[in-house]
Amino acid sequence: MEDFYQILGVNENTPQDEIKKAYRKLAVEHHPDKGGDENKFKKISEAYDTIGDENKRSQYDNQRRNPFTNMGGGGFNPFEDMFNQMHTQRRRAVPDKVIEVIIGALESFNGSDKTINYVRESKCGGCNGNGGERINCGACNGEGFIIQRIGTGLFVQMIRQSCGSCGGNGFTYKTTCGTCHGKTTIKTNESVSVKLPHGVDDGQFLRLQDKGDYKDGMYGNLVLRIKVQEQDNFDKSGDDLIYNAYFKLGDLSKDTLDILHPQGNLSIKLPKTFDTSKPLRVKSKGFHNRGDLFIKLFVKFDRS
Repeated sequence: MEDFYQILGVNENTPQDEIKKAYRKLAVEHHPDKGGDENKFKKISEAYDTIGDENKRSQYDNQRRNPFTNMGGGGFNPFEDMFNQMHTQRRRAVPDKVIEVIIGALESFNGSDKTINYVRESKCGGCNGNGGERINCGACNGEGFIIQRIGTGLFVQMIRQSCGSCGGNGFTYKTTCGTCHGKTTIKTNESVSVKLPHGVDDGQFLRLQDKGDYKDGMYGNLVLRIKVQEQDNFDKSGDDLIYNAYFKLGDLSKDTLDILHPQGNLSIKLPKTFDTSKPLRVKSKGFHNRGDLFIKLFVKFDRS
């Protein structure tokens, strides 16, 4: 694991504002536009992206202090891996609930807090998720399946079939729940708040444990499929931030273009030749301090 503190020339007890000052000093010194080493600049940006954020810094510190961090290479923990494997196998029977979440390009840039409202199949409180009073199926003795023997003598084939009497459940209902009518779940309106990672992209997935639907005695996971769309004339393309600038006929004589960039207002000097086929480029004003800001020029006015 790389030592981000060493890269920025600070230590674990350095306050956040001092880390920010150290990053700014190193970023100016090693910026490629000023003749600096691009790889060095990227490492500085990666370090600050982690320990410059209080939440990410806390996670990073916990990983550094983990005695298993360097076992087997790259953070291998034999006990944790064994538990995760067992946990994953147990959860295979409960499908993930996948919903699409539409966010704006600026929400992705700012790592905004996002509230998601969705409908969930929750455990019925009237029967505690049992569906009613159950009795074991007599045909399969509660197994949910029966074994059928086909053939005689040396040629006998054993076939496992789902029990037709109980539909493979292993039980039938003596009485069904008056709330869920034997379904075991009821629909509820849920709301969860998540902090979007900086730069989360179109098509990526965020997983929330135990926030999905209830089935077979346990809750599944909620998976958020991200869709990024244009917001306030800003769009996203990989690590680049795109700004769509619309000019009226009277704006073409202006010398500068003011942009409300999420990191602070920018005043862009317009070139002498106004060419809408070539976007303007501002370096390192995109995502992760490595992407750029591209300004697309559009002319739009009413000819009447």
